[in-house]
Amino acid sequence: MTNNYEDSHLQDEINNNQSLDGLQILVVDDSDDSLILTTFILETYGMQVTTATSALEALKLIKNQRFDIFIFDIMMPKVDGYSLIRKARQMLLWQKRHTPAIALTSLTAEESYNIALLSGFQGYVPKPVEAGVLIAEITKVLGISPGENGE
Repeated sequence: MTNNYEDSHLQDEINNNQSLDGLQILVVDDSDDSLILTTFILETYGMQVTTATSALEALKLIKNQRFDIFIFDIMMPKVDGYSLIRKARQMLLWQKRHTPAIALTSLTAEESYNIALLSGFQGYVPKPVEAGVLIAEITKVLGISPGENGE
């Protein structure tokens, strides 16, 4: 019975967040499973998702494309999410753009949350990713209230 409720609740959330349709999202994660799950959730809500598996790949995409929001994994090899967001912020500063960003991580300590915010993220979502939590964080960092779609 819980699953039916959760499925129905998820569909209600999808209907209530139509204002997310068409948003351009960059998701960066070195874990294929996490990347697939996050992409599936976002595409279910009508967002257009571009993915990268490294910071270097992400920076090339950021240089050449515009995104409405970034979702970066924190724990990546070579260049972590904290460094990636700082580099992205520097790059966007030159272009006079600001793109909200969400840290995606299995780190749950309050200290890692604070480091994420100090590094340039506006939001924080723990792994494993839950659809409701991710969508709520996206609407929060974009300043979209659940009733803004005319419902």
